[in-house]
Amino acid sequence: MLMEHDNYSDNYLALKELVKDFPQEPGVYIMRDEEGDVIYVGKAKILRSRVTSYFSGQKDAKTRTLMKHVHSIENIIVPNEYEALLLELTLIKQHYPKYNISLKDGKTYPVVRITCEQFPRVFRTRTIIEDGSSYFGPFPNIPAVDALLELVDKLFPLRKCRVLHKRKHPCMYFHIGRCKAPCCGKINKEDYAVQIDRVKSMLSGVGQNASIKLEFTTLMHEAATELNFERAVLFRNAIAAMDELYETATVVDFDTESRDYIAWASEGIFSTFTVFSMRGGKMTGRDLFPTRSAADEDDSLATFITSYYNPSFPPPPRIYLSLQGDFSGIQRWFREQFGYEPQLIAPNEKHHEAVLMMALQNAREDIRKRLRERGAGPALDELARVLKLSLRPERIEGFDISQLDGKHPVASLISFKNGVPDRKNYRHFKLKSTVGIVDDFASMREAVHRRYSRLIREGKELPDLILIDGGIGQVNAAQAMLDDLGLDTDVVGLAERDEELWLPNAKEPIKLSKRSEALKVLQHVRDETHRFAVTFNKKLRSKDLSFPILESVEGVGPARAAAIMKNYETLEAIAAADFSDIAERCGMSEQTARAVRAAVKLAIEDREAKKKRMEGGKGRSAEKHYSKNDESIASFLAAEAVQHYGEK
Repeated sequence: MLMEHDNYSDNYLALKELVKDFPQEPGVYIMRDEEGDVIYVGKAKILRSRVTSYFSGQKDAKTRTLMKHVHSIENIIVPNEYEALLLELTLIKQHYPKYNISLKDGKTYPVVRITCEQFPRVFRTRTIIEDGSSYFGPFPNIPAVDALLELVDKLFPLRKCRVLHKRKHPCMYFHIGRCKAPCCGKINKEDYAVQIDRVKSMLSGVGQNASIKLEFTTLMHEAATELNFERAVLFRNAIAAMDELYETATVVDFDTESRDYIAWASEGIFSTFTVFSMRGGKMTGRDLFPTRSAADEDDSLATFITSYYNPSFPPPPRIYLSLQGDFSGIQRWFREQFGYEPQLIAPNEKHHEAVLMMALQNAREDIRKRLRERGAGPALDELARVLKLSLRPERIEGFDISQLDGKHPVASLISFKNGVPDRKNYRHFKLKSTVGIVDDFASMREAVHRRYSRLIREGKELPDLILIDGGIGQVNAAQAMLDDLGLDTDVVGLAERDEELWLPNAKEPIKLSKRSEALKVLQHVRDETHRFAVTFNKKLRSKDLSFPILESVEGVGPARAAAIMKNYETLEAIAAADFSDIAERCGMSEQTARAVRAAVKLAIEDREAKKKRMEGGKGRSAEKHYSKNDESIASFLAAEAVQHYGEK
């Protein structure tokens, strides 16, 4: 048992340090007592932030009592908050933790039920009845469920009555177009089934509702063309609702057959297997198995499986694997040990792929944690040997250049201390010498000069190693500038295509094993440098309104938007250009070019209209009455219509 917080027992302090390294991902955290029993299960949007809050600030009596009994804390990473909600509920119902008293009321999340009848009904429920009905969900966002069902009610004329009785005359719903009156024989079951199939498609989740979304998009365009904006908005909202409501559930489904998901991750000699078990359509937990092994994937998988399953814990009928290979030996072992062969399956559906990706993410997080606990010393020692450095490179600084055809060129500088990001020493440089041109070598020379000339002037610490994101050209450019400054700091480049290391003036690159810990350190620095540069470049571009306007058109991404602005420079020039000229000069279809010009014209008109309103003396008070939502809807529908049909 932990002591009071005033005394801070060794275990409490150890836990406090442990949770500082929790992942900054959504997930579930599980608190156990000294006997290993689960005493609390919680969910979090950001695991590290949520769990560290238990170790800071004033707590209520319940939380103080809980923390006295916590002996260990573990976490399970999931893709999003939705999954965290569902997994939390499942684990609470499985373990009944003593400090989750408020959640022992049997609460379940609602599902949408389509009844098994000749003329089915569609409604929300919390009860699953095994009568052949179809179920979709579960959905923790109840208002979103209700909003979607309201749209279903407006779009599909389905029956509303609980019990279907034959009538001579239809009820009010028939006369207002909300029901086809099957009670009066106004529709046959085949035509009614077509409507039900459309509803099922609408509820089937991201990736499976493409056909109904395409149908609604077409109907939206038609309504916009006919200036029936109310109907167009209805279809637009239905498309948005399908995307917003239904995130593919990985921790809960309606497949009751038992199955396991096994993923494997490794870094150097460290390996971790993760097993997610699904029983009765719910994830019952996660098992982590850290190992040390230099074996390849096939051998490691065979060793793990033959150790994991045993007579007291037999394999389920299906086992999904993130690894591909020859499983004949494993199947023979299953046959000899258990008298049957479970299916060893590569994921063939998005749902199973999502579960395996979640398992793989948890395995990678465990590897990251183990490497952090061990420290970067061995990897840095290997790096010193490979590059023939005189000292271990405890401080590494990395450079990357980011721009789009000379637009907003920036350099990022990040710093690592003992293999860990040192974010207080991150820097951005708005490059001055390469505005309007593309010259990575000149950009690298400017960034290196600005960074290290300042460190020399201020007498600050210099890095042990400089990493350049690029090949021999970028490395030589950086080395030339260091020579001009009189510095003898070591430089190495990491070329992304083949992950080769380049030293200044080298004839051949250094090639390391993909499992080399030294290479992993440099890749981590390079990836962080790239992320930092791209993020800053996007921030600058977002302030240039030309780019968001162009990128709002389907088929126009950052690179194509940059090409358009390079060719025309201003929105006014784009609006005045012929669409065929835009298509030819910027490498796009004439249909996309029409949409680009239409979007730009709308943006200019909106800007001028706003300017006139402000100059007309109405000022801010008038702006309050001007509906931004109406403006965005009109612009959206007009641009969609232009893109689909072309300008008239």
